[in-house]
Amino acid sequence: MAPRPALPNLDTLPPEALKALLLAQQQTLTVQAEEIRVQRERLHSQDEQLAGRQAEIERLQLLIAKLRRMQFGRRSEKLQGQIEQLELQLDELATARAEQPAASPTPGAAAPAAPGRKPSRRPLPGHLPRQKRTILPKETACPDCGGALKALGEDVSEILEFVPAHFQVIQQVRPKLACTHCDKIVQAEAPSRPIARGLAGPGLLAHVLVSKYCDHLPLYRQEEIYARVGVELERTTLADWVGGASQLLAPLVEALRRHVMSAAKLHADDTPVPVLAPGLGRTKTGRLWTYVRDDRPAGDATPPGVWFAYSPDRKGEHPQGHLRHFAGTLQADAYAGFDAVYETGRIREAACWAHVRRKFYDLQVAHKSPIAQEALERIAALYAIEKEIRGRPPDERREIRQTRARPLLESLHGWLQSCLTKLSQKSDTTAAVKYALVRWEALTRYAEDGGLEIDNNAAERALRAVALGRKNYLFAGSDRGGERAATLYSLIGSAKLNGLDPEKYLREVLSRIAEHPINRIEDLLPWKVASLDTDHPSH
Repeated sequence: MAPRPALPNLDTLPPEALKALLLAQQQTLTVQAEEIRVQRERLHSQDEQLAGRQAEIERLQLLIAKLRRMQFGRRSEKLQGQIEQLELQLDELATARAEQPAASPTPGAAAPAAPGRKPSRRPLPGHLPRQKRTILPKETACPDCGGALKALGEDVSEILEFVPAHFQVIQQVRPKLACTHCDKIVQAEAPSRPIARGLAGPGLLAHVLVSKYCDHLPLYRQEEIYARVGVELERTTLADWVGGASQLLAPLVEALRRHVMSAAKLHADDTPVPVLAPGLGRTKTGRLWTYVRDDRPAGDATPPGVWFAYSPDRKGEHPQGHLRHFAGTLQADAYAGFDAVYETGRIREAACWAHVRRKFYDLQVAHKSPIAQEALERIAALYAIEKEIRGRPPDERREIRQTRARPLLESLHGWLQSCLTKLSQKSDTTAAVKYALVRWEALTRYAEDGGLEIDNNAAERALRAVALGRKNYLFAGSDRGGERAATLYSLIGSAKLNGLDPEKYLREVLSRIAEHPINRIEDLLPWKVASLDTDHPSH
């Protein structure tokens, strides 16, 4: 700001000059007041724009969250494009907010509250490696007196950087040694490779598998990514690696299946996957089935696991075959194909309250139905109890459910029956009410058994990876691709359930499994791999 000019001696000024000076000062103050007014209006306009953007961001976040809750249902494919467009719109709004220039403070004006203030920055993860860069001052001596400088302290700030992944070639050198007394030649045996005579090490194989089945990158896109760094890996080569690795991992998946099926309670669900029909030039619909063992919500320390199975159709014979050695309670949806397994008496049905809630939620969104609203509130009260008792032992969970949830269930049952007398028999609300009443015994079984869950969300969560990567599943003209997907989804999903990085886990397994004794294959299950940094290097 330019220095303010000194005022003349007012005692010696003639009246005309004094009057002119006052007029000039008045004009200056008027101009400054107008500038302040304009700046305040500009700031107010910016605040309104920011507030509008923040409100739109919050609206989009809420809408995306609602769509994601619906995304994994039977007609979820129709929602994926809508969610992607909303995500892009949300990104644009957030970016525009970040580009908004900071407002210059107005003299004499209080700083306006910033709408949509960013949350406090979290510290960077402590496990990441640190590279220290010391930035020394350009002065080597005191700039004021020339004295020597000594250390006083330091300020440390951090930035997060990304170091691109890179390929490397491992040269396996096996020297030949000859005896100095005879012609005997000694040489170490060549180390085994995950795929016989294959060029891929276990780390690269794990990366290709996780990129396809966890990060949803089809092989043709991986081929393009690798080409950008100068490594030409044809799609057919990558496909051979995926097939070879799947075959190598099959015994481990069989061990995982045995562990999952030995549970007393399973969560089950299925989802469609498009598969190229050989010779027809179009797709058919196969199915991926998931079976989840996870008793941690009931305080059980048994390791969780998930097993996937593929079938070319949705006939009931497939789940019947999957469950032929299982005995216990099956938490599943109302798929009629499960009826045959319940009829044997070996398996009990426990129905899913999330499916009931979803039907009333759809009614509430579409019609603002008072009955649907009350049903949602009553079901929410049941879920509030479950939130409190998550992780407690089964006996304690059963006691609390009997004391608190059972009266709510009985009241809900009576209310649903009374609703039927007031509704048209052909209405959507009647269909939702009947859906619950017809399955009432299976829906309330969780209240009698503290080891059961109120819903089947464990299985639905396991299928999310399939829903997110559905475009990957055009299986090169055969059902074998579906079986490969089931193999890899089983191991990747189980690694996640046990808190492991799937790529690190697969790299460790692939570095060992070729020479691992088949009668000890269980040692390579996720919860048995105690450390990912072992004495078995992946090269």
